[in-house]
Amino acid sequence: MPDAPRPPEDLDLRLVRAFTVVAGHRHFGRAAADLHLTQSSLSRQIGRLEQQVGARLLDRTPQGTRLTEAGEVFLPLAAALLRSAERATASARAAARPSRIVVGYIGNLTVAPAVRDLRHRHPDAEVRILHLHCKEPRAALLDHRVDVALARLPFSTDGLHVTVLYDEPRVLLVPANHRLAGKEAVTLDDIADEPIPRAPDFDPAWNAFWRADPRPDGSAAPDGPLIQQDEDKLELVAGGQAVLIVPGGAVVSGLRSDLTTVPLEGVEPSQVVLATRAGDRSRLVAAFRRSAETHLTGTTGPIASPVGPISD
Repeated sequence: MPDAPRPPEDLDLRLVRAFTVVAGHRHFGRAAADLHLTQSSLSRQIGRLEQQVGARLLDRTPQGTRLTEAGEVFLPLAAALLRSAERATASARAAARPSRIVVGYIGNLTVAPAVRDLRHRHPDAEVRILHLHCKEPRAALLDHRVDVALARLPFSTDGLHVTVLYDEPRVLLVPANHRLAGKEAVTLDDIADEPIPRAPDFDPAWNAFWRADPRPDGSAAPDGPLIQQDEDKLELVAGGQAVLIVPGGAVVSGLRSDLTTVPLEGVEPSQVVLATRAGDRSRLVAAFRRSAETHLTGTTGPIASPVGPISD
């Protein structure tokens, strides 16, 4: 009777991380420098990992290092394993510190009234705030960088609990000397030929919403310049190269005399939401949600100029 196969060894996450660094660099020397190891030490670590896995993962060639077929299969699973381990550690630490909460928010939204209320009701709690890029809320929550996030839809809400706080009208941002400046309101028909910038690194749903693309008749919104840096978009509008659809809470008038906003009719409003991790039972998260529902109603006063991405 043949011997039963040996059970696989438990993977050492330290070795798994070393493998992902080598795979990223495709070079043992650069990976060793990144990990603050000698090349010989790194080679031994990779050798031990290959013994644990039971397959060769990397081949050295004169041109550098390449993944074997097994390595190609192992790499995405290894990266997912490391992310899961990081999230497990963060969850455990959060559970061990129930009196601490990190509140995330994107630009042009203010969390101060809810934070003040939470601190008043829970004076012993440690409450921190963290500014987020508008494409970060979901990742920041799932990575446990924040416990709650004040943000604007649309973004992927998979794995999240989302509470809509209020609707916010969308407005059109144009140069002060634009043909539409000063009008009581405009519609999408008025900007049918106006180019609207695109943000290539953003979720397609986000681009579609903030470009009103497609239009009600099915036509595509005219493409404007690509936004590579957040700071560029106001200059593009001021220079007459594009117009922007922005949240009504993004106050520009009075801060830049060369820009103005016009109400945009016939489009659904933006929704300001509070997002948390689905299933999070933290008492402070629940308390902050109650504070947000009471104090963050869209009437909290002036907001800063939209110096972040379009929807900020």
